[in-house]
Formats: sequence, C-alpha cells, structure tokens
Amino acid sequence: MPEPAPRPPSFTVTVQRGIEMPMRDGTILRGHLYLPTGDGPFPALVERVAYELESRCSAVGNYYAGRGYAVVGQNVRGALTSEGVFQPFVDDAWGVHRDGHDTIEWIASQPWCDGNVGMLDGSYSGFTQYYALPTRPPHLRACYVREGGNDFYHDWGYDGGAFRLAWLLENALGSPDAFVQHGADWNALEPIRRRLASARDEIEQWYRHLPLQSVPPLEGVDRSYLRMLAHPDDGPHWWPLCLSLQLDEIDTPVLHLGGWFDIFRQGTLRGFEGIRQHGRSALCRANQRLIIGPWIHGPGNVGRRDVGELDFGPQAAFDLFGHRLRWYDHWLKGMDTGIMDEPVIQVFLMGSNQWLTLDDWPPPAAYTQVYLREGAGPSDASLNGGRLSVEPPAAIEPPDGYAYDPEDPVPSLLLGFELGPRDHAPVEGSMLTYTSDVLSEDLAVVGPIKAVLHASSSAPDTDWVVRLCDVWPDGRAMSVCDGILRARYRNGFHRPEPLTPDHIYQFTVEMGSTAQLFARGHRIRVEVTSSDFPRHDRNLNTGGPLGQETAGQVAHNAVFHDAEHRSHLLLPIYPSPSPDPSTVRGQEAQAD
Repeated sequence: MPEPAPRPPSFTVTVQRGIEMPMRDGTILRGHLYLPTGDGPFPALVERVAYELESRCSAVGNYYAGRGYAVVGQNVRGALTSEGVFQPFVDDAWGVHRDGHDTIEWIASQPWCDGNVGMLDGSYSGFTQYYALPTRPPHLRACYVREGGNDFYHDWGYDGGAFRLAWLLENALGSPDAFVQHGADWNALEPIRRRLASARDEIEQWYRHLPLQSVPPLEGVDRSYLRMLAHPDDGPHWWPLCLSLQLDEIDTPVLHLGGWFDIFRQGTLRGFEGIRQHGRSALCRANQRLIIGPWIHGPGNVGRRDVGELDFGPQAAFDLFGHRLRWYDHWLKGMDTGIMDEPVIQVFLMGSNQWLTLDDWPPPAAYTQVYLREGAGPSDASLNGGRLSVEPPAAIEPPDGYAYDPEDPVPSLLLGFELGPRDHAPVEGSMLTYTSDVLSEDLAVVGPIKAVLHASSSAPDTDWVVRLCDVWPDGRAMSVCDGILRARYRNGFHRPEPLTPDHIYQFTVEMGSTAQLFARGHRIRVEVTSSDFPRHDRNLNTGGPLGQETAGQVAHNAVFHDAEHRSHLLLPIYPSPSPDPSTVRGQEAQAD
C-alpha cells in the first residue's frame, strides 16, 4: 500500500518515569511520559497495557513525541507499578472504575496537554481502546486500534465454544497475575518463577494434563486462567466485556487495523462493523476506517511480506507508524493529511496480492453453496478423498465416518500468534478432505465463510473443525481460514445441549472472514476433523463439565452428504480483479 513520506521528527524527547495518575477511587496508576522539548502544550497519546513499559512503549513514545505529541505509556490497574488488583480488562471498561476514561481525562488536565487525547497501539492496548470507547471521555478525539479484540469470551477465552488452550496456558505460565501485582516481593516470588519456567519447558506435558482445572504449576499464582475455565458458556460473567452490547454509546472516530491471520481478526471486523452501523452519531459512524492485511499478530509483522509459509510480495508493505501519524495529525492537530480521502475499507486480496478498496464490509458478494461429495475413498493422504462441487448430491451417497480419540488428537500446525498460512497436506491423512477440480479460471472469495455440516456422533458431545485450504499445483494445501464448533453449543454459546447419540444434526461452523483468490490451476479443499490440539482443548466426548474430567471416550463421527443432508460450504464469491504484471510475477516467485 503506497504511503506518503512520513513527517520527520522535529523535537527532541525527554522521558519522565513513574508518573502517578489517580483514578476516581483514589487508586494510583503509574506510567512513563514521553515529552517533546520546547513550548507546549501538546496533543497527547496514551497506551494502556499490563506489560513492562520500557520495552513496550519506548518505540512509540519516542516516535510520536519526536513529532509533537505527549505520549503516556500506562500500566493498567494492578499491573507492575500500578496499584490495585489486576483483573484483565475488568477495570478498563464501563464498570465501576472506568480507568480508561479517568486516565484520558487526567491527561487532558495536565499543563503539557492541549486537551486533545488519542489512544495508541494494539493487542492488549487494542482491547483497552475498545473498552474505553463506550465511556465517552470528553477529551478523547480518536483511536487507532491495531489488532485488538472487544469480546472477552469470543476473542480471548473461547473459540466456537472450545477453550483456547495453548494461547491461554502459555500466557498463564509466562505472565501470571501474582507477578504483576503492585508491591509484590520479587525475591519471595523467585521459587514460583523457577517453577513456572520449568513448566514452560515442559509445556507439551501440561497441554495434555487432566483435569484442566488442576495445573499444579499455577497453584497459588494465577486466577484468571481458572476463572475462564470455570465459565465455559457465554453469559453474564462475560457480558461486561462484550463491546457489542455498548455500541450505541460510542462516539469516536476509530481506525481498525488487523491481519487475515491475526488471532483477533474477528474482533477487528466486529468492531468496525458494529460501530459503523450502531455508533452514537452520524459523525462517528461515518468516520470508521478498516484496513486488513495478509499478516499475523504483532506490530513487527504489520507490513511484512513473508507470512507463515508464503510470500505476499512487496504489495504487503505498510508503514504502521507513518499511517498512524497521519490519522492522529488529522484528528488531534487538525492537519490536512489526506487520510480521510482514502477508501473507507482496504483489504488485501491474497493469491493476487493486491489491495481491494471497498465501501462496505462484508462487501456485496454472490454467496455460493459448494457441496461436500463422495470421493475416491480412503488413502494415506485422506480418510475419504472426497470431492468439492457446486453440483449438489441428487441421490444417496454414503456418509464419511471416522473415529475421534481424544488420546490421539490431530496436531495443530497453527499455534499462538503463528496462525498461517501453512501447508496442511502432511496431516490430512488424519482428516476428511473434500477437493474441487482444478480451477479453469481465478475465483475470488471475499467475506465471512461458513460450513454447514449434517453430521452425527456416537457421543453426547464432540467438536467439528473445518479448514479451507488453497491447493497449489505442487500439492501444497495452504491454510486460508478455519473454524471450530463444540457440538453442545450448536444452538448458542449460552445454551449447551448434549447430543443424542447417532442422531443427525445440522451444525453451522463459523470460519471467520478472508479475502483469497484461488488462482487458475489451483484447487479448493475443505478439511473436516474433530480436534485441533493444543490450539484448542481436546473435547473428551463425554458431555461432562469442562475442566473437571480426567478421561475421555472415543467418538464415532460421521458427515452426511446426500440429497436430504447437503453438507456444504458457503463461499462469498467476489468479482476477480485484473492482476497487474508485478503481482503475477510475485505469485510465480512463490511457486519457486
């Protein structure tokens, strides 16, 4: 994405560490202040995180302070030097304390601030930005959310009702609550630190440990991990951190930036869609912007061309720092930077490696049912060798069955922040696969994707994992997007219902959104299985309470695709853009 040359720094920077910011209940939150030298006051930017501030905030602090902004990096309540009890995001939203609101208003009142405040960066601080929005701090002018979520249940704790095991356990072992409590005696915590470091070295063992709610290395240390396990259903425990319930209170321009392989991709899209449709004012709704690139999570990955096992070419480049500066200069300084003349929505079309400009998300598309069909039969490369076809089954086709043993789950190739794309052909021998004929022309898919499975299980509960892959002429099956559904949540995540063994149900598996061009000469493949471990916890197939059981059972699962039970994928087909020569050359380079 071409960008104007960034504005060079015009200020030297001084840093004040340990500044104190009182909240409405008297709790003191602390942080670092990066100030431009010279006459102020200045507009201000704030990043609110639970992490160590020196390494987290120095780059953004020095960059934006050097260009005329006062920048505050703050530890949230209970984190590191800040007072209070650390509860992830609880005090950052619209509850009792409203620390995001109070922080912004305290900054606006300082002599070095001109009263214009913006919020900064992403991931944890993406959540804290989203959660501050409904509190409407009077001096908040704009946010720029990089890769943030806004629904604690769906974006952080659970995916399709399955516990995000690897992500959450690694977080708990790496940064437990007790380590970030204000006033903690670090010398006294040294034995615990060694215990957790040892557990991280043996994390494969702890992924498999049962019951999930008993993790000896975390005893007496972590609370949030166990609280999440104790609330597997969406409901009142989670709703205070669900932005979708507060959209009509939001009245702030926001630029939402994410990646197609980012762990918080759906939060980015949900935030943009929700505020654009339901924001408090017409001005707010008109000033939402969306950018989605072909990236995985992390500021260092925004703008990278090599992602997972593919190279998306020079078109994937993006100047995050410079682009944010233009957004802040417009909203906090009133400068004409041209940023509001850019398209409302810019998304990267993978496969053709070019940017699409859109007016709406999801864009208008022809939703096409692509059917799972009977195939060549089992082989070392697939449990069934099924076909994928736009022609629906018109007669009886036998179902595709398999045994899912939680003691022998399908291994995850995508973990943590490394969510793709990767070649899944090496593990497809453990899955059902459905593959299209070779494409005779390019096929672009842009928007949310769903799989509708007609399926049964011998067990009272099981999981359905569905993945969409782009099959290259050399046989690689590169992951595009995927989804999981815990069968007990087929009628809603707040309402678990056991299965009747061997009864055929319809399951809708949300696979998230993408923008992917399946090139001429490639094929489309759908993988179906019942585990993706340890990215998600193993469904023990018993229907019992999450985290409390020590053993599971084998489930005999079947996917039906006959005239009465038309299992299919719902694909949003978008007009294929004309490729430019440099993009075609980039694709040829990938094939090498």
